[in-house]
Amino acid sequence: MFGGFESAEVDTGAARTFIRTAGSGPALLLLHGFPETHLMWRDVAPKLIDRFSVVCADLRGYGKSSCPPSDPDHAPYAKRAMAADLAALMTKLGFVRFMVAGHDRGGRVAYRLALDHPDRVEKLAVLDIVPTADVWDRADARLALGYWPWSLLAQAEPLPETIMTAAADAIVDSALAGWGSSPAAFPDEVRQAYAEALRDPAHAHAICEEYRAAATLDREHDQADRKAGRRIGCPMLALWSGHGALAEWYAREGGPLALWREWADDVSGGVSGGTMPGGHFFPEEAPAETAARLGEFFAATGRRPG
Repeated sequence: MFGGFESAEVDTGAARTFIRTAGSGPALLLLHGFPETHLMWRDVAPKLIDRFSVVCADLRGYGKSSCPPSDPDHAPYAKRAMAADLAALMTKLGFVRFMVAGHDRGGRVAYRLALDHPDRVEKLAVLDIVPTADVWDRADARLALGYWPWSLLAQAEPLPETIMTAAADAIVDSALAGWGSSPAAFPDEVRQAYAEALRDPAHAHAICEEYRAAATLDREHDQADRKAGRRIGCPMLALWSGHGALAEWYAREGGPLALWREWADDVSGGVSGGTMPGGHFFPEEAPAETAARLGEFFAATGRRPG
């Protein structure tokens, strides 16, 4: 995996961020979700390095990145803090401006980057998410039962940490098989790498802190931005599973694009529309299609059609 990529651990001030890099051209930062690591991009990133300088990073508290101490308000694991890590990372790599794509939790960090560092982010792509505040505002039994990490991992310590470290394999298997994706898309070595990170007590605690922040500070930050009229100004692409939760749950609101257009000035699903083959983990199920859609968007100039 990641043949031709260089790996490094970069001190970003408050954390140490593990990355893999390759390619040349405009900078493109790729961010993973839960329960994944940067390995989720293993079949996508190599297809992009002929046009972009690709940076695949493990988020703070995930994978091989460090786990800084947290606070009672969970601020060190708010998306604002995680976005600051990555802005510092890209500065250290010599990229004043860059593009970013994020899946799942990484998508939440990615849009926070665009909101908090608008002078740095040239283009933004979010994969299978809607804004955090919108998720919580519309939360119901479907979220609590279907996307159980939102509620389970946000519980007070040590309950979720104890469950995660003791049942890492079961958590990974449940997530990868339970959100509309095909288990065949995840080789055993990838599954084991994901589970290994969850077994580590420091990483388990960090990940739970990130979910606790999502239920509190991240939501508050989104609400404050909305109240202040702060919007995502860069061109934005939203992609989602064609048969997953986003396609169904938010139909009454007009779908994911309608929700994102309340937050962004220039957002579309690309020339082919926003739906993708596969379930929630479509970048791992359909890497060629994902790379093509991302490459098309990030390489294009001017505004994208809606």
